[in-house]
Amino acid sequence: MFARIWSLVIKEFIHLRNDWWLPAFMLIGGAMELLLVGWATSRPITNLPLMVLDQDQSGASRAFVIALSNTETFAPQEQVNHLSVIENALLKGEINAAVIIPPGYDDAVIDKAGRPQVVALINGAESVPGREALRAIEGVALSLDEQIVLKRLALPEETFAGFDFSLRVWFNESLKEALYTTPAELGLMLEFTILLFAALSLSRERELGTLEQLLVMPFSSLEIIIGKSIPVILVGFVDFLLMLGMVHFFFDVPVRGSLLLLLVLAFLYILVELGKGLVISVISRTQHQAFLLVMVVGMADFMFTGYAAPVESMPQVLQWIANLIPAHHWLNILRGILLRGTDLAVLWPQVLALLVLGLVIGGFSLRYVRRALD
Repeated sequence: MFARIWSLVIKEFIHLRNDWWLPAFMLIGGAMELLLVGWATSRPITNLPLMVLDQDQSGASRAFVIALSNTETFAPQEQVNHLSVIENALLKGEINAAVIIPPGYDDAVIDKAGRPQVVALINGAESVPGREALRAIEGVALSLDEQIVLKRLALPEETFAGFDFSLRVWFNESLKEALYTTPAELGLMLEFTILLFAALSLSRERELGTLEQLLVMPFSSLEIIIGKSIPVILVGFVDFLLMLGMVHFFFDVPVRGSLLLLLVLAFLYILVELGKGLVISVISRTQHQAFLLVMVVGMADFMFTGYAAPVESMPQVLQWIANLIPAHHWLNILRGILLRGTDLAVLWPQVLALLVLGLVIGGFSLRYVRRALD
């Protein structure tokens, strides 16, 4: 039995050597996407296009514009003379924000009863830079407002105390977005790799016309499944180690928990996704069809992982559905071990859910695939 399984494994690796684009696509393609996502999210949002319509042309208005420049969120401000220029730029998507300082701004700042006003226009079509632009403009406005209040009260800044609080950020001290996105991207790339590799294993044989030859050879259906699965597991595990090294050394994602526990649970997750991929492989008639089914299943899983939107903010029905998605529990486990350093005593609900889903999916997959092969 072991000799027959080994011969099937060797056969699969010969296929990979001949179809070299497949492992290259899975290993290099996933790694490149991980690099690009990590690079894009690890950089702060700066140099946002901004237009300024200064209708006051005073020292106070120039101080407001300089304060915006000092935030480093915006590129050098483009001064315009008419509101229509701003409206046209917003319609074309050329700027992320605009600031309009109306006439009389300086007088309102000097007057103790005055209420200086500034109009900010935000391009909400691009929500992420729009939120960053809004945060920067609000920060400048609040800072200048505090200075105006202090001057009107004739109090030195050290005597005008507000809240005295201590702030400490756990697990991601600098609040780098890359520490959130790259582990999630790693988990999703591992899922797509396993699903795609497993889905193409039998569909490739069917499309090339070699599946019938394989079935008439002295291999049982269980031996065929094991022989097809071992290369998927090996390639998937190597891919996981490669991407884990990338997120750790390139993007400073820590491994605060047990590396051994992470590798064991990664192996368990690979087995779970392997079962789904084999079912897709049996259903598919061509490799193209298998690829499309993998995209459908992978994107459906993506919506319930918590990567795009927090699961906790979803309706209760969708939260129940998310608990049936292995990738949802896998990302919680991955982030927990990497960022929070949690152990099995904390992660056992997610591990138990992954085990139960693995038994259900694996049992159904084994039964369905063996029946299809027999």
